[in-house]
Order: sequence, then C-alpha cells, then structure tokens
Amino acid sequence: MRGIRNNNPLNIRHSADRWQGAREEQTDKAFVQFKTMAYGYRAAWKTLQTYYERFCHQSKPFTVRNIISRWAPPSENDTEAYIRQVLLLSGIGGKENLLPPVNASGYGRLSLLLAAMTCMECGIPYNKVDTEAICQGYRLAFPENNADLNEWLCEEDEYSRW
Repeated sequence: MRGIRNNNPLNIRHSADRWQGAREEQTDKAFVQFKTMAYGYRAAWKTLQTYYERFCHQSKPFTVRNIISRWAPPSENDTEAYIRQVLLLSGIGGKENLLPPVNASGYGRLSLLLAAMTCMECGIPYNKVDTEAICQGYRLAFPENNADLNEWLCEEDEYSRW
C-alpha cells in the first residue's frame, strides 16, 4: 500500500527527474511522493511515453512484455509472473503492439495497462483502482490531447471492462 500512501500507484523511484505535482517534502527514501493520485498517474503516463520514445522501435515493439521488462526488471521482480498477471487483468494481448501514450486513441488500452500495473505495484484488487485518477493523470500529462480524449471518451464506454 506504499504506492497508495505516496500517491504513486506505479512506485516510480526517485531520480534526477523533477516531477510536476511532487510533494515539497519527500519522506520516502526510495519512491517519489505526489500531492495527488492524479499527479502520480501523470508521472506514469510520462514514463510510458519516454519508454516509447527511447526504447521501443521496429525491432522492439511497444508491448506489455517490453514495457514491464523495463518497469519491473528481473533484478527486482518476478518479471514473468508480473507480465502474466497484467495480461490477465488487463485483457491486452501479449504480442499486441500498443499505441504511444501521446496518441489519445491509445488511451483505452494503456489505461487498462496502468490499472493492472497498479494492482501489481500496490496489491489492490482491479475494481479498487482509481480510474478517474488515471484519466486525470492523462489530462495532466498531455493537455494538448484533452479535446481528442473527450471525443474518444464519448465514443467508448471507457470503464466497461472494469
């Protein structure tokens, strides 16, 4: 539940990054603490976008396996078990090439991914994930896409899977 206490549902570690929405006082030595859960998800969305831009390309597609292999490396996790559980919870195919986070059309699949990863990182059931905070985090991360996201949300039943 550390990720919940820190408003950092994907347990993003301290680094040289100066995260928008980070608390002034950081009392957790390992993980960033955010002012709200939405800012924690904003950081997760931005991290996913960085993964897409820096580490994924033709020979290494943007898939759940490639994302989690970097997010939860074998040196710290049972990465294969993490991947299996996220695939099960999210319903995303193991070899499905996902759209980059900055593309609002990819929001649906990636929001399912973030929800499943939250379950793994925080030890909470899928139906307890703060789906509104995931959406608010996206809006904070990519404000230029708010109109596109609104259009997508009107066309899709965003949380029918949950």
